[in-house]
Amino acid sequence: MKVLIIGGTGEMGQWFTPFFRNHGYEVVVWGSSGKVEVAERMGVEFAHDLDAAISTSDIVIVTVPINITEKVISETAPKMKSGSLLMDFTSLKVGPTEAMKKYAPEDVEILGTHPMFGPSIPSLHGQIFILTPINGRCEKWFPVMHSLFEDNGAHIEVISPAEHDRFVSVVQGLTHFAYITIGTTFDSLDFSVNESRRFMSPVYDIMLDFVGRIIGQNPYLYAYIQMENPEVPRVHDAFMQQCSEMSSIVRKKDVEAFTAKMKEAAVHFGDTASALRRSDKLINSKIAEFDRLLDSIGQEIGVRHIYSGIVHTGFVDKVTPRTVVLDSGSKMIPLKIENIRLLNEEEMHQWKLDNLEHHLRDISVLIPEEADEKIIMELISCNEDIVSVEIIDRYDGIEGTERLSVTYRVMIMGDIEPEKVHHEIERQLTGIGCTIRGQSN
Repeated sequence: MKVLIIGGTGEMGQWFTPFFRNHGYEVVVWGSSGKVEVAERMGVEFAHDLDAAISTSDIVIVTVPINITEKVISETAPKMKSGSLLMDFTSLKVGPTEAMKKYAPEDVEILGTHPMFGPSIPSLHGQIFILTPINGRCEKWFPVMHSLFEDNGAHIEVISPAEHDRFVSVVQGLTHFAYITIGTTFDSLDFSVNESRRFMSPVYDIMLDFVGRIIGQNPYLYAYIQMENPEVPRVHDAFMQQCSEMSSIVRKKDVEAFTAKMKEAAVHFGDTASALRRSDKLINSKIAEFDRLLDSIGQEIGVRHIYSGIVHTGFVDKVTPRTVVLDSGSKMIPLKIENIRLLNEEEMHQWKLDNLEHHLRDISVLIPEEADEKIIMELISCNEDIVSVEIIDRYDGIEGTERLSVTYRVMIMGDIEPEKVHHEIERQLTGIGCTIRGQSN
């Protein structure tokens, strides 16, 4: 089936293009910027004739800025073929679903959709996907999409468009508003965020990361989230009223009023104990990775850069609260700790297998009578410095002996001294009764 992603050259479009393609869909993308090179990089077609692509697609997904979503829907929906599905991936649902109901023909199904994550996540596992189906307008496609996302690890929530907009006015509207306002407050105070990290607590450290995460992204996206949801002003009013009341209490030094407000909020919040445990887990995970880096000084490690995906390997030379310095052998590589993820032993081993130029050694031996050459090969393979072992020759016609001659081709890990491993293997083979016949490099 054919999927057209309108806005497919944008960040979310670029996330979902390989997702659908990897699940057997033919994917075509279109973007107003005309970035054909983005489509080429993803290995899909760019829809030069958008109308033709709309009329021949089984699924059309609209993932464009919130302020133009309804306009794009109005221009797209009437051109869709019978039996197809129209979806949107925006942060609001009332306006887009009303537009889909208004402009999509009766024989075109519609489904409001909101992925509650950004394009930086590696997979759907553990992510929340909100679906807002309209009664009678998504009988065929709703179970298909529900299963597709759920089978890939997403947690599906099904609610009405109005419920969605009411919840996200707090989940996104209040959260973003608070973080962005903290960022603008830093600016108005001319407060040095970098300098403050010298004195930060774990909670402040995490809060700074979330503030930086929000204000460092597309400001237009966050502006539209604040301005296009009609539920958001009511949330702002409540928030600013509470800020004013709490500030007034602090200025009056009214300890009892302050503690009463805080206790009331805790009662309404509910399970604060679980929140404490979850936040402790987040804090401890940051501490644990830092401790692993400290314990690795002088040892070889591998780290993957979160944003570029590049893996850096080397011996840990120095660790500070913000940086780690790797000695790669040819140069020192300073890396910010917040931008990297430490590879575990299995990941590091696999990276070496995939990326290093390995050494080949051929070892010919006479094996003991009645010995099994394949069992001996398995024994050689137990060495962790060896990538693979294969038998490339066997000969039983050597004059003066009934013993079988076997040549093993051994591939040795690229960062290991090959001669050392070669001698270890020969010592192992002679130890079980083999006789070394010769070798070639």
